[in-house]
Amino acid sequence: MLQEISFYLIFGKPLIMYLGILTLTSFLVTALIAVMNRRGIHVISFGWHPRLAMFSIGCAIVHGILGVLLFY
Repeated sequence: MLQEISFYLIFGKPLIMYLGILTLTSFLVTALIAVMNRRGIHVISFGWHPRLAMFSIGCAIVHGILGVLLFY
């Protein structure tokens, strides 16, 4: 069942690939918020940093679980 979820095709590519891209992008944006605020560029409030970090970690956990459970 989890293999069906992981390999659910969206535009011909599996869901797990899109989840990995989303996870990487959200981690990069989270780091970018911290770097920009440290340099004095306050385009995005620093209050979004912890929220986006929690979202990134959640996506990474789901992505990891789907990836690992493919082998069991």
